[in-house]
Amino acid sequence: MYTKKVLWIVIAVIIIAIVGVILVESNKSTIPAQTSSGKLQVVAGENFWGSLVSQIGGSDISVTTIVTDPNADPHDYEATSDDAKAVADAGYVIENGVGYDTWLDKLIASSDNPNIKVLKIADLVGKKDGDNPHLWYQPAYVNQAIAQIEQDLITLDPAHASDYRANYATLQQSLAGYQNTIASIKQNYAGVKVAATEDIFVYLTDATGLDLVTPPAFIQAVGDGNDPPASTVATFQDQLKSGQVKVLLYNEQTVTPLTDSLKQLAQSKNIPIVGMTETVSPPDAKFQDWMGAQVNALQQALAQTR
Repeated sequence: MYTKKVLWIVIAVIIIAIVGVILVESNKSTIPAQTSSGKLQVVAGENFWGSLVSQIGGSDISVTTIVTDPNADPHDYEATSDDAKAVADAGYVIENGVGYDTWLDKLIASSDNPNIKVLKIADLVGKKDGDNPHLWYQPAYVNQAIAQIEQDLITLDPAHASDYRANYATLQQSLAGYQNTIASIKQNYAGVKVAATEDIFVYLTDATGLDLVTPPAFIQAVGDGNDPPASTVATFQDQLKSGQVKVLLYNEQTVTPLTDSLKQLAQSKNIPIVGMTETVSPPDAKFQDWMGAQVNALQQALAQTR
């Protein structure tokens, strides 16, 4: 009898120990990935989203941004083993989507971490593959993105919710600077005809109310790394020669002999040229400072046309 009682006690202890281990492991699986310092580990595919999440997260998160080189083309980026490890260790990943960073999709799919929370900006703003991927050039999409990032960080790390809310409010105020400039351009220059060598300017065209007259097939081809149809090149050249175009928007990260020749043609016709980049430049600049400098340059160029 005594032996049976001891046996049952031993069995009960073993069962309790097993259940305890299961509960601990189960609890671990629901905790977002953190660094050794206890900070939430965040991965951003590109530095424009990396800058924004860094400003909202502040000192409470650790951010790894994969594409930071202003000379790199995010479309063609080849992920490294370090990138794969960063994603596997992350609790939160932000990707652009719209076919822009499919390499990040692959890293997420190959990770053995089932608890990564992923924010795909394209899904958030209702874009699909085949649409223009340069979502960060549309201020409305930027505002949607940062609102979602704030909520995601609060959900993943509620202990620092007040920090995230305060940082989000500060970021909103800071972004208002360049967004107010965009609104001013729309008020004063809506309908002015402009040209662009690539499709990064399309969303900003919508926001500013400017009339982008460059043949869509031209900017799409250049954006895809292809030769544009000869007819669109001729049309572009005629628009510059005739004075129809008042400002040329020039992608400084997608330079080809053709786009360079168009830039020189614009210069010969005294058409103001505004250089723009696809990713934050310099890489350590804040998103709003980089974008603000570009829209300020655009505003100044448009002022020359009056």
